[in-house]
Amino acid sequence: MSEAISDETLIQQTQAGNQQAFATLVTRYERYAFTLAFRVVKNREDAHEVTQDAFLRAFRYLPDFRGESKFSTWLYKIVYTTSLNFLRKKSPDIQSLDDENRPIQLENDGVPDASYAMEQTDRNAALQNAINHLSSGDASIITLFYLYEHTLEEICQITELTMTNAKTKLCRARQRLKVIVENSFTAELV
Repeated sequence: MSEAISDETLIQQTQAGNQQAFATLVTRYERYAFTLAFRVVKNREDAHEVTQDAFLRAFRYLPDFRGESKFSTWLYKIVYTTSLNFLRKKSPDIQSLDDENRPIQLENDGVPDASYAMEQTDRNAALQNAINHLSSGDASIITLFYLYEHTLEEICQITELTMTNAKTKLCRARQRLKVIVENSFTAELV
C-alpha cells in the first residue's frame, strides 16, 4: 500500500491547477470540518452548507496559503469564521429542534471483545450528548482541543483568541462539561 500524499504536496498540486488534488484534501478533512461547523451552528443542514462554503473559500484562497501553520489549522480557521458569519446572517430567533445528532465514531483497532466496543460506543455517545449541551463556543474549543488535538497556539490562530483567553475558555468549558456529565450520570442513577 502506498504512503499517503502529504498535505503540502496536495497543496502544491492544487496551486498548479490539479483540482483532483484539492478533492483529496476535501476528502481528508471534510468530516473534521463538518464536526467543527456543527459545533458552532448546531444544525446538520446548516453545518453541511457552512462546510461547503468553507471548502469553496479554502479553494479560492489556497494561492494565499503561505504554510506558516498546518493546512488543517488554516482550514479550520476558515470553517470557524464561516460558521460565525453564517450565524450572524441567520435570524437569531430561529433555533433547530432536530435531534439527529450521531456520535462521532472513534476508530478502535484491536478491540478485545464486543462488550468493550459497546461500552466505548455508549461513552462516546454520552460525551457527544454532553458536548451538544454546551454553548457553541464551549463546544468548539473542546472539539478543537480534544477531538482534533490542536494545540492552544493553533486554537488561537483558528479562533483569533489570545492565549490567555483561549486557556480561560478551555478551562471554563471543561468545568461546564464536567457539570453536564455529572448531572447526566446522577440522573441515570435516579
